[in-house]
Order: sequence, then structure tokens, then C-alpha cells
Amino acid sequence: MNKSLMVTKRDGTQEPINLDKIHRVITWAAEGLENVSVSQVELRSHIQFYEGIRTSDIHETIIKAAADLISKDTPDYQYLAARLAVFHLRKKAYGHFDPPRLYDHVKTLVRMGKYDKSLLTDYTREEWDEMDGFLDHWRDMNFSYAAVKQLEGKYLVQNRVTGEIYESAQFLYLLVAASLFSNYPAETRLDYVRRFYDATSTFKISLPTPIMSGVRTPTRQFSSCVLIECDDSLDSINATSSAVVKYVSQRAGIGINAGAIRALGSPIRGGEAFHTGCIPFYKHFQSAVKSCSQGGVRGGAATVYYPIWHLEVESLLVLKNNRGVEDNRVRHMDYGVQLNKLMYQRLIKGENITLFSPSDVPGLYEAFFADQPKFEQLYAQYEQDPNIRKRSIKAIELFSLLMQERASTGRIYIQNVDHCNTHSPFDPKVAPIRQSNLCLEIALPTKPLQHFHDEKGEIALCTLSAFNLGAIKNLDELEELANLTVRALDALLDYQDYPVKAAENSSLKRRPLGIGVINYAYYLAKNGVRYSDGSANDLTHRVFEAIQYYVLKASMNLAKEIGACELFNETNYAKGILPIDTYKKDLDNLTKEPLHYDWESLRKDIQEFGLRNSTLTALMPSETSSQISNATNGIEPPRGYVSVKASKDGILKQVVPDYENLTDNYELLWDIPNNEGYLSLVGIMQKFVDQAISANTNYDPQRFEGGKVPMKRLLADLLTAYKYGLKTLYYQNTRDGAEDVQEDLDDGCAGGACKI
Repeated sequence: MNKSLMVTKRDGTQEPINLDKIHRVITWAAEGLENVSVSQVELRSHIQFYEGIRTSDIHETIIKAAADLISKDTPDYQYLAARLAVFHLRKKAYGHFDPPRLYDHVKTLVRMGKYDKSLLTDYTREEWDEMDGFLDHWRDMNFSYAAVKQLEGKYLVQNRVTGEIYESAQFLYLLVAASLFSNYPAETRLDYVRRFYDATSTFKISLPTPIMSGVRTPTRQFSSCVLIECDDSLDSINATSSAVVKYVSQRAGIGINAGAIRALGSPIRGGEAFHTGCIPFYKHFQSAVKSCSQGGVRGGAATVYYPIWHLEVESLLVLKNNRGVEDNRVRHMDYGVQLNKLMYQRLIKGENITLFSPSDVPGLYEAFFADQPKFEQLYAQYEQDPNIRKRSIKAIELFSLLMQERASTGRIYIQNVDHCNTHSPFDPKVAPIRQSNLCLEIALPTKPLQHFHDEKGEIALCTLSAFNLGAIKNLDELEELANLTVRALDALLDYQDYPVKAAENSSLKRRPLGIGVINYAYYLAKNGVRYSDGSANDLTHRVFEAIQYYVLKASMNLAKEIGACELFNETNYAKGILPIDTYKKDLDNLTKEPLHYDWESLRKDIQEFGLRNSTLTALMPSETSSQISNATNGIEPPRGYVSVKASKDGILKQVVPDYENLTDNYELLWDIPNNEGYLSLVGIMQKFVDQAISANTNYDPQRFEGGKVPMKRLLADLLTAYKYGLKTLYYQNTRDGAEDVQEDLDDGCAGGACKI
């Protein structure tokens, strides 16, 4: 090697190349890790040195070399690559490895306009110095490589045009905590900041993308999910579209309930014109959704909801498929099809379903959500009325079309609207649930906007977070985590801005939260139980009972301190009705696990003091935030011991937690023989979860004769999900034989799909 070869440092100066320095950095990154080789990384780097080569290019080459060595047999390369990436990231952010003092850092970024200026006015210099003592920057070394790349790509404050990065992860965690607890009394807030920082930076609490990327910045909209209902009028349709643009631009994922829009051919203005039907307006919504890129963090996405008995349903069910022409397809949104018991009964009995335009059948659409007996009575009445436009189709044909489109696109979702209302925190007569969101875990009341500034309309927002089941040693820890999470998310509702008044009214009067879980698959593996054979049923019952009990207790205690949410009286909780009272009793055949907590005392306390939050739980997919915590996604089984996820930052490999010790305990997705065990577990979770659950169905065609999943099997699983009380079904995954690469579809109900 030519000793005079010069390299260009990050500050632009040049110095002679020093191979020993490169070796020392890799050796430092490998310290304490098992089955990693410094020389292997060096050999794999194949660095082609040339005059003036930049040290940053050398460093990136080494990082990639280490990342390429990640495998199930050598999982620690994910930490070696991560440490090298952290080193590189800090050099980019600060010019050197050691981060600056907290106060100096905050002052600099406030001056640059990257941090919210209120940080400096809310806290004193002395408080910043005390918070500096909370920081443990060595926790950065616990990230996996995939986590560092996700942080760098999505979460850390940066200039998305130039690629400049301004912070490292521990500042992110601490400043999120400082922002959320800034309005707490001076004598307690630093204690909450410290505890919340510790819980998030050690991965016990997982935060969604909008919070991690946005809290501490001048942007103040962090709700992951936005539910917007549309009425059957041009003014309402335009108001819905405007609200969609507002929220897509602020990183939220959208659910649009468009089920009330009248069908093609319906009369307008007493027959002066006829209606163009749903499809042109769905196209209008699609344009609104795709109009913004969400600040470079992710692209906009939405799911549109409609009832299966809508007169246009056969045309609506095929909107995503690749056949047809642009005129009769709207492919860049997903769709949620709404069902209830009567529709399933028609299927089971081999009967017909009658299709109507909602505009022709007064009261039917409202009763579909609010009052099941009334819906059945009106439906039968309108079926017999010869003066009402209608069409009849065999239930088996309609359900087969639904399941065929669900299978071929993977993205036609199911909402059981009766379960959303009969097993709900809300009184359906007063506040019915009429839709869900992009990922089908949010179940909140909505009212259509009649115009953009309509304060009587109701846009529902939900603020998410999750407990990392793999990071807790026993269920008692959930009490403290529940207390911290409920308080932080509740504070966020007051901290954030609301670009639409209908969303502000709803959020501040109902104060809904959605707390879920990540790392469930690891938790099962660690406890030696499986998805498929019923062995996880009792454990799952215990875990989700504990979660719901502790979050309700935390919200009740907060209500005792600062008051219940304004519309607490519209909840079933106000009547003393808890989720344990309204679940589907078929679940009792799956587990005999008793209740372990004092629900009767909690019931009395809730009736006396109320709840600060009308909802507390929702189980979201959590694709990206699971990676940050080096955890398995939400409640899903892993596809492989090494997950390979494609993101805008390239292919990211991540090994399941504690693979070396739990190899035989993990049950991989495509090793699970059918959906029965998984759907049973989701049903047990739904017993306690007060909103809904992002639950998938999965099929390997090679398990079936002729390599094709029979319609009978698809329908049987749909009926099983209904039997166990599931409110929603999310993706349908079909194994195609290719290597399992999961597209990184993001968190918190935005991006290509909604995760936390």
C-alpha cells in the first residue's frame, strides 16, 4: 500500500491513510460479541482505495460488509454493524463520537428551527442539567443494525433534502419524554421524564413513528390514525377530501367511511339528474390521499369502508384487482367490507343477500351499526317493499367474490360492525362505531362533516403505543408501564395541534388511546408455548387481562387526579360495563383461565371517578417500531428466523430475539398448519382489548390439493373469526414460494400500512 495515499476527512481536510485506525474501530465494535470476526469484516469490505477517498465512504463500506454477514448462525453481526453505524451517525451529526451536553444540543437545534422552541422556555437550565444526568448514550449500543437504519431513515431529526442528521437516539427518547411531561408540576415532572425515558430507551415501551419522528419538533400532530366519515352530499364529500389532505400531510394514516354514498343511478334533485355512483368519489379520495408525501417519512395511504349490502358492492369489491381499466378501478387505496350477523346467517343458510342504495332505505344504514335487531327488522321490511330499488344475489356468490378479491390482492379487509358495537367501550345508541382505520385496530365513533369547519362533525384520532412483552420479566411490571404510557399519551392529546376542529373536539372530549403489544412471538417462544396447538391460550388470557386491567386502572387514577374525559357518559364504562362482560362466550371453550385481578373494585372505582380516556387498547401491526426494539412484529409469528425487510434504506436483516437459545421454540409463520390456533388467540385477546386488533390470515397453497386454497377453507376461517368475536381482519397473506421479504410498511397507521 502506498504510504502517501491521502484520505479526505469529514471536515474536508486530508491526511495519510491509517489502516490501523480502521482496524481499531472494527475491533471496538466487536467487543463482547459472540461469533463475529474482525478480519472477516475487513476481508468482506473489499475497499478499493484511491487518492482522496472519503473516510465516510470507507466507513459505509465497512458497515455494509458487517451487515452482509448477519445470519441466524451469526446473529451478533447485527450488533457489530449497528455499532459501526452509530459511530458513523454520530460523526455525521456532531463531527465526533461523543454527543454534546444536552442543554447545548437543545439550544443549537432550537436556534436552527429543528426543535420546538418551547423546550427552552418550559424547562430551566438547571432542569436541563439534571436531565443530562438521565442520559445513557451507551444504550445506543443495544440497537440492532435494522434499528439504526430505521432511526436514520425515519425518526431522527434531519434535513431530508440534504441528508444531514442532527441528533442521535438517546436525545430523541429523552426529548420526547421532556416534551410530553412539560406541563406536569415542577416537583414531579422530572421524575416522570426519567422514568419514561428509561422505559422507552430500554425498549419496554415502544412508540409509533409519528411520535418518535415528530415530538420535540415544531410539527405538533402525532396521532397515528385518523377516521373520517363521509355523508351522502357533495359538501360532505369535499369536506372529507380536504380533511384527508390535511392529515395525510401530517403523517397520519386514514380510514374513510364512504358507505353512505348513494349508488349509481340514484336520483338527484328529485330526478333532475342521476347519480354517478361511488367510484368517481373514491377516485377523488385517492387523489387526496396521494397528494402529499408526508414530509419524506412515508407516503399517504387510506382504507375506504362500505357495507356488503351496498347496491354497487360487486363493482366495489374488484376496485383493487389488476383486471379491468382505469375507469372502473381505484387501485391505490385499500378497502374494508362491513359485515354483521345477518349477512353471515344468509351465507350459512344458503340464502340470498339483498343489495340496496343507502339513500333508498331510510334508517337502515344507521341501524346497521347502532341497533342490530332494528337493522334485521328494517332489512326484511325493505326486502318485501316492491317500490324500493334492490337487487338480490346468492350469499355464497357474494361472499366468494369478497374472499376471492381478499385472496388475490391481500388488501380487502373485514369489519364485523356488530362486534365493533356490542363489545365496545361506547354506547352504540349514542356513539356508534361506523368504521375502522387503515390497519383495522381503531374502533371509535365518527360523525360526517357537512363542511370543512363543521364542529358538529366528528373525526376520530387515536394515539398509539405498545408494551414490549419480550422486555418484561413478570406481569406486575405492566402496572408501572401502563401508568407511564397512559399519562404520556394523554398529555400528548393536549400537547398536539389539531388542523381540523372536528378532530379536536372529538379527541379532547373522548381522549382515546390505543396501547398494544410487540414481541408476542418471542414471548410465546420464551414461555415454551405455540400458536397452533392451544398451548398459548391460558398464557395469552393472563397477559391481556393484566394489560387491560392496568391501563384501565391507570386511566381511572388519572381521572381521579384531573377529571374524566368530557364524554365519559357516552361510554359503557360509565354504566359499569367492562370488556369482560360483553365478549363472545364461545371463547370459554378455548380457555378455562379464571380472572386474576380485582375487577369488581375497579368497576366501582370507574363508576365513581370515571376514566380519563374512553378507550385504552388496540393491537396494531407495529412493523417499524418493532424493528427499533429488536422485537417481533406485534402479535404476528415471524416468517423466518432472520427477517428480511425491504425499506427505502435497502434490505435490512434482523434475527429473532434470543435465537441461539430458543431455536426450537419459535413457530414460524409458514410452519403453522392453519389459521385456527392463531384466530383462537386473537379471540382471547379481543375479550379484553376495547378497540380492535390487526389480525391477519395466512395461507400456503402448497398445503392444498392442486396448489389452490379452497373457497370452503377461506369462508370457514372467516366464520371462525366471527365466532370468536373478532372485530376486524387485516391482511390476507398467501405464500408464493419466493423468499420472504417483507416490505417495510411503517407504523402508526400510515404509510403503505399501519403499524406501531
